[in-house]
Amino acid sequence: MATNMRAHEAGTLHADGYGAAPHWLPYPNDVMELLPQLWSSGVTRGDDGVLAVAGVPVTDLAAQFGTAAYVVDEADFRSRARAFADDFTRPFVAVCGGADVYYAAKAFLCTAVARWIMEEGLCLDVCSGGELAVARRVGFPAERIALHGNNKSVAEIRAALEYGVGRIVLDSLEEIDRVAALARELGVVAPVMVRVTVGVEAHTHEFIATAHEDQKFGFSLGSGAAMEAVEAVLAQPDALDPRGLHSHIGSQIFDVSGFEVAARRLVGLHVDIVRQHGVHLPEMDLGGGYGIAYTSEHDPMTPAHLGADMAAVCERELKALDDLAPGAPRPRISIEPGRAIAGPSTLTLYEVGTVKQVQVTNDAVRSYVSVDGGMSDNVRTALYGADYSCTLASRGSEAAPAVTRVVGRHCESGDIVVMDEYLPADLAPGDLLAVPGTGAYCRSLSSQYNHTPRPPVIAVRDGRARVIVRRETIDDILALDVDDHAGDDHAVVGASPTEQEDR
Repeated sequence: MATNMRAHEAGTLHADGYGAAPHWLPYPNDVMELLPQLWSSGVTRGDDGVLAVAGVPVTDLAAQFGTAAYVVDEADFRSRARAFADDFTRPFVAVCGGADVYYAAKAFLCTAVARWIMEEGLCLDVCSGGELAVARRVGFPAERIALHGNNKSVAEIRAALEYGVGRIVLDSLEEIDRVAALARELGVVAPVMVRVTVGVEAHTHEFIATAHEDQKFGFSLGSGAAMEAVEAVLAQPDALDPRGLHSHIGSQIFDVSGFEVAARRLVGLHVDIVRQHGVHLPEMDLGGGYGIAYTSEHDPMTPAHLGADMAAVCERELKALDDLAPGAPRPRISIEPGRAIAGPSTLTLYEVGTVKQVQVTNDAVRSYVSVDGGMSDNVRTALYGADYSCTLASRGSEAAPAVTRVVGRHCESGDIVVMDEYLPADLAPGDLLAVPGTGAYCRSLSSQYNHTPRPPVIAVRDGRARVIVRRETIDDILALDVDDHAGDDHAVVGASPTEQEDR
């Protein structure tokens, strides 16, 4: 691989050379040290070297629930949600009367998590009928739910309107008419927002950047499509209630500069709507995408710091509205964090199966450590080169640090969990490894590749562990098959029923 390639926040391009540590990975003074920014607040290491989550040793978790397993620190998850609900929103009181925080369900959702989000006072952003069904199962207040998606089905829109969600984010002209027609059919007025593609190039991976022009989401601001969409909404007051403008610039972002540009352009469109139509939209959503620490190179802002900076941005940009219409109400701001709440709260626990020393150059050997999971439970490394850290979790070690690649059990050479990490050189089969920061976009992007059942999600709090999403089984996978010859050992692929009988 060329050595002059650019790195980005989704993951380095590992251009330092075969067998060498990447530039951002320092040689550790203590290979067993836990960097606090990578782990949930309840993770500790005992004198015996064993990791514990909220007081429960991971060796006990592995014995009780098996591996691979996602382990969620419930108190940590809740505290991060509260930090957004309280610390982030506090500076917005003086700017626009406050702010609303919508947890992005796509990061990770199950009924327990939906209940935590509800109890901590956050709103919920869903983007499918399945996510909406989870919210409905726990009785999540409908007015605190937003429905997203670039291709919502009629059934999904109908379900959202029947439940009475607080906003539907519109993504196409066809969808505007579709929502309006369903609203008239049901005898309701649908609260809607228009998603605007603001033309911001977020400094992140191409696959998680969502505000540049050439992609599937939203209405282009630069082309005039956004104003056309707003006018299409305003033309149907009997069916559509225009609540505001929405943008989302990407994911795993570490500064507010992109949000500042997005806010400026959304406010500009808001002002144009006031000038041309005399309509003051009551809300404005700046999306989510706030980054977390996956490795030692990342330094994310706290919700309090982020809120202060974002509030200052909004104060500056909303002055354009004040100048146009003194005394006019400012739109209430909302955001949509997912990764920043769910990500750091969870680790994935694996068991080492094999350890292989591979000669990659004449003078470099790489240690390949295979675990009982992989891209089926964490596809982010394979999908867009995301970087992770990990540590030996089941014992202590005084062995020297060795550059190690942690790989999965699947039939892909790109099945990599942790591209590069310093781990003790004495790793052996049966050891447990813990990978932090796996609460977002791991279980939610998981698959059954190679017919591998998905791991369970274990919530730990105050020294007690419980299953909140059970482990899949082979029977679960087989139950999806529709096969008239199930159980017939003599069935032949491609044979006709008569041929099968003749055999």
